[in-house]
Amino acid sequence: MTRERMTDADAVDRLRALGFGEREAGILADHFLTAEKRGKRGHGLTRLDWLATLPDLDPAAQPERVVAEEGFERWEGRGALGYLTLAAIVDAQLAAPPARGRIVAAHECFPTGVLGYWAGQLAEGGLIAVLTATSPARLSHPEGGPPLTGTNAIAIAIPSSDGGPIVADLSMGKVTHGEVLAGYARPEDVVPFGGEHSHKAFSLAVGLQLLVDALAGDGYGAVLVVARPEADPVPAFRELAGGVRLPGDSR
Repeated sequence: MTRERMTDADAVDRLRALGFGEREAGILADHFLTAEKRGKRGHGLTRLDWLATLPDLDPAAQPERVVAEEGFERWEGRGALGYLTLAAIVDAQLAAPPARGRIVAAHECFPTGVLGYWAGQLAEGGLIAVLTATSPARLSHPEGGPPLTGTNAIAIAIPSSDGGPIVADLSMGKVTHGEVLAGYARPEDVVPFGGEHSHKAFSLAVGLQLLVDALAGDGYGAVLVVARPEADPVPAFRELAGGVRLPGDSR
């Protein structure tokens, strides 16, 4: 079956065949299909085949919240896919939002997929969200040398009273590794974006790498900042934008 014809039920069936429970398969299928619809095909249905190749895939693994304070939480992936760890974190924040703000650090949280997917859910629930995650080192310094950081995406989601949230989501790479896996890019294209200004993307990738490493520890991780908004700036910004497509708007 081609990816273009795959339905939610088809994707769930594929994931169930890999050993995932009904709930977990539904979470993963929705993420992959949403990525396809948003044009982020490197994080879409090609990941079904990729998951089947992972030697340490543990469909029964469940993440655990090991620290739960008002302003800080820490989660351990415990072998679960990063998608499912982030899904659990998002559900927990929506169920018990912070009084003002909270930092959430997730250890062993990989792969995480489209970060805007997760941040957008929080914004749809009325919360500001800033989410970043690390990945295998693939970006070298613009002057050359070995890979030093992951492509280390960041997503910023701001809720709005006039409809959908603004969701800015970008990777520090010119292309993502997912696009390479999907056959849409070459491995040598995974470089900091920006051409002659690529040092800016590399600098941000380094900052995000060390932020996550400092809060989540060794291995790949994620850091979320979630907060209650004090104002509602999006409607006025949309009016100022005069109808142009903004980050997070439907295509």
